[in-house]
Amino acid sequence: MIRIRSARSNNLKSLDVDLPRGKMIVFAGVSGSGKSSLVFDTIAAEAGHQVTETYPPFLRNRMPKWTRPDADEISGLSPVVVIDQRRLGGNARSTVGTITDTWTYLRLLYSRVGEPLIGESTRFSFNDPAGMCPTCSGLGETVAVDVASFLDPDRTLRSGAILLPGIVDGGYWHAKYVDAGAFPVDTPLRDWTEGERLALLYGGEHAARLETRPPADFEGLVEWFERIYLRTADHLSERKQETIDRFTRSGTCPECAGERLNAEARAVEVHGRTIGELASMEVSELPDFLTGITEAAVAPVVSALMERLRAMDGIGLGYLHLGRATTSLSGGESQRVKTVKHLGSSLIEMLYIFDEPTVGLHPQDVEAMTGILARLRDKGNTVLVVEHDPAVMAVADQIVEIGPDAGAEGGRVVFQGTFAQLREARTPTALALADRAPAATAPREAADVITVKHAERNNLQDLTVDFPIGVLTVLSGVAGSGKSSLAAELVDQHGAIVVDQRPVGANRRSTPITYTGIAAPVRRLFAKASGLPAKYFSANSEGACPECKGLGIVYTDLAFLEGQETVCARCGGRRFTDEVLHHRVEGLTIADIDDLTIADALERFEDRTIRKALGHLDRVGLGYLRLGQPLTTLSGGECQRVKIAKELHDTAEPSLYVLDEPTTGLHLRDVDTLVKVLFQLVDRGHTVVVIEHNLDVIRRADWIVDLGPGAGRHGGRVLYEGPVSGIRGTATSRALGQG
Repeated sequence: MIRIRSARSNNLKSLDVDLPRGKMIVFAGVSGSGKSSLVFDTIAAEAGHQVTETYPPFLRNRMPKWTRPDADEISGLSPVVVIDQRRLGGNARSTVGTITDTWTYLRLLYSRVGEPLIGESTRFSFNDPAGMCPTCSGLGETVAVDVASFLDPDRTLRSGAILLPGIVDGGYWHAKYVDAGAFPVDTPLRDWTEGERLALLYGGEHAARLETRPPADFEGLVEWFERIYLRTADHLSERKQETIDRFTRSGTCPECAGERLNAEARAVEVHGRTIGELASMEVSELPDFLTGITEAAVAPVVSALMERLRAMDGIGLGYLHLGRATTSLSGGESQRVKTVKHLGSSLIEMLYIFDEPTVGLHPQDVEAMTGILARLRDKGNTVLVVEHDPAVMAVADQIVEIGPDAGAEGGRVVFQGTFAQLREARTPTALALADRAPAATAPREAADVITVKHAERNNLQDLTVDFPIGVLTVLSGVAGSGKSSLAAELVDQHGAIVVDQRPVGANRRSTPITYTGIAAPVRRLFAKASGLPAKYFSANSEGACPECKGLGIVYTDLAFLEGQETVCARCGGRRFTDEVLHHRVEGLTIADIDDLTIADALERFEDRTIRKALGHLDRVGLGYLRLGQPLTTLSGGECQRVKIAKELHDTAEPSLYVLDEPTTGLHLRDVDTLVKVLFQLVDRGHTVVVIEHNLDVIRRADWIVDLGPGAGRHGGRVLYEGPVSGIRGTATSRALGQG
C-alpha cells in the first residue's frame, strides 16, 4: 500500500488514504476538489523529493525541485514519473523525432547504410554544426527583424516615433533614446539623414559616424529588440509572442526548404529516400518503408525504430510526422508523446502519474490510451490517473473521489472503490454519471453564415465550409482530422477572438486580483478605512515587506547546493509590512484578502465593481480559486475559463469566438456550467465555434461540422455539417449513439 496520513497540502483536510500498489487508480472529483493536491502536490512531490535526495548536491541543483508536502506520514512510494499536459518546450530545435528518440535511430540508419556514406550520425543532426543547414542554423526557417515596422516616419522621436512596446513616452527606455544627445528629437524621422536613421536602428559603427556621438553604452533599436524579445527564455508570455509576431518576418529556409540539414546530408538516400523525405512522412506510413530495409548491420536499429513508431501510431499519433516542431503540439498531444517514451522502459515497480490523459482525444481514441495505461500497470507499475472521463474510470482497478465540493468545501475522500460501486454511490461524480445532459431539442436559427473558402492548411482538402452566425457550432472529429486547421482558417479569413489554453500570467505576481482589475477598488476600501494612501495596500508598492519585496517568499542561492525558497521570516509569507497589516476591513487584513476564494469574496463584498469582475469568474466555474493564487499555477483549462470570463466582462459588439476544448479539466457536473456560459455569449448576439470532444457539449450544440474520417492524410474532409440530430455514419455519431 501507499499509505498517506493527515495530508494537508492546499485544501486537503488532514486526509488519510491507503492506495494499493501495482494497480491503476483513477482520482475523480469536481474541479478544485483537491485531486491534484493529493496526487501531484502530495504523492508526486514526496516521491520526487526522496529520489532527488539520493543524488550528490551538484546534481540536485540541476534536477527538478520538489517542495515537500505537509503531511504526518507518506510511505510505500516508488520513484515517480509524472506525465502531465505541459506543452513540450518552446525550443525551436525540438521536433517529434528528437523528443521520441526516433530521429536518433534514423540518423544511425543513414550513417550506416546511406548512399553516399558521409560519416558519423552527427552529420544528420540539425542540432550539430556538422549537419545543420548553414543558412538557418538547423531551424528550418529564417526569422528576420522587420525593421520597417519599428518606426513611424511622420512622428518625432520625442512624440513617439518608436513603435516598439516598452519604449513609451515617459518611460526609462524612451528617455534613453530621446536624451542620447545625438539625434534631432523634435524633427519627424522622414526628415532625418540616412546616417541618423541607421544609427538609431543599429547603433555601433553607424552611431560612431555621427557628428555628436551617443553615450558609449548606446544600444540600437534592433539590438535592443533582439536582446529583450529574441534572446530570451523558451516559454514566452502571450504578450511577448504577439510582439515578436508583429515585428519580425519568418519563412521557410530558402536553402534547405525546411529540412534543417545541410546539402551533404540532404543528398544521402536509403532505398531511394532521403532522411528529409522520411521526416515529412506520417508516422503511420514509415513502418511500411522500413520493412524493406533488410541489411543485417542495421537490423537492431530498424527493430527499435519500428517499435517506437508503432507505439506512437497505437496511441493515436500516427498522423504526426517526425519533423513537426514540438512547439506546435497541443497539451494532449504532448502528453501522449511523453507516454511513448516510457513504453519501452524496462524499469518496473515505478509510480506513473497521469494528468487527464484523454485530453484532446475523440471518444473513439480513448480505448487506445486506456490500453497503454493498462500495459504500464501490467508490467508491474502503479498507475495513478487524474481523470474525468467515465471511459477511463470504467477500466480502473479502483476509483478515489475527492470532494465533495471545490476549495474549502473539498479536500476529503468521499468514495473509494470500483466503478460499479461508484455508480451506486451518491457522490457528485456518481450523480453526474447518472444525469447526463440532454440533446438540444430546438437548435437556434442562424442569422446568416460566414464562409471559409478553399481551406488547404495542413491536411485540409480544399474545404469550403459555412459557419452559421449567432449560434453555437462544434467542430468535431478524431484527433488529427483537421479541426484546429479549419478553426485557424476561420480566424485568418474572418478574424475572431481566440480563447485558447495558453497561460494568462507570465509571473507569480499575476493573480485573480490583478487580472480582474479589482486590486484598485480593494485598495480604496482599505485606504478609506485606514486613512493611509491606497499604494500602501499594494504588495508591489509602498506596503510591500522590505525583506521579500512583497512576494512572501525569499529565494536563497546555495551555489552547488539546492537553492531554497523559504517563507519570509519578517512577514511570515503575508507580503505586507506590520503597519499595513494592522488595518482591517470587515475583520480582514489586506493579506487575508489573498486567502479568500472568489466565491467567499462575492459573499463578503458589496462593492459593485468587485462583485461584477469576480462574478464572471464564478459563472465559469472558477469560484474555488483563491484571490491571491498566482495565475502561473493554473491548468490550461482553467486559463481558458479565465479568458472566457474576461470576454464576458469586456464584450459589447457581436463577435466571433473560437474556443479550443474549453471542457479540459472540467468535472462532468461543471461541463453544464460551462455550456450555460457559452449560451450566454450566444444569447448576447455572439457567434461561438468550439473545438470539442465532450459528448455533452456536442449534444447541446446548435450546429456541428464533423471532420475525418481519419487523421492526417486520411482526414481533412467534411463528413457532415448540420444539426446534431442529423449526424449519421461517422465516429462522432457512433459515440453519440446515433449510428
